[in-house]
Amino acid sequence: MSIYETMPFHLETERLILRPWAESDADDLRALHAERGKGTPTIEYIRALIAKQLAATAATGIALLPVQRRDEGDFIGYCGLIIGRSTVEEPEIAYELFRRAHGRGYATEAAGAVLGAAVATGRKRLWATVGAWNAPSFRVLEKLGFERDHVSMEDSGEVVWLTRSLP
Repeated sequence: MSIYETMPFHLETERLILRPWAESDADDLRALHAERGKGTPTIEYIRALIAKQLAATAATGIALLPVQRRDEGDFIGYCGLIIGRSTVEEPEIAYELFRRAHGRGYATEAAGAVLGAAVATGRKRLWATVGAWNAPSFRVLEKLGFERDHVSMEDSGEVVWLTRSLP
């Protein structure tokens, strides 16, 4: 039994809706992964990834959620809490948006809603890990009050660890 409350899985902001994964998200998630420039994953791989996310949510009470624009209704990425490189007690905030959605404050807006959801679970601290090259992600995290903690080296290069205490 977790000492933490389950995170809300439906979050709404002025412009965005964050909600649980559906099978119908597979094509959009596949396109988002393809934008990373490392090839396009198979639809089977993406369906398995969504199933894995849903299972992780059921097991941990935290979730990575699809982000859609409220007015347009289109999937623009995801944002949420994951164990990632951290722990269920001090999870990581994670987000990824389509390039077409960059530069409009959507990541900050979605991550702000997730931050509120994390506070509601009773957690005391969150982490974020970001590739050293990813200046836009650092700006999002700085706006949300995250501070640099340390750097680690991985196969993909330098990873910066940031943390934020929760009220």
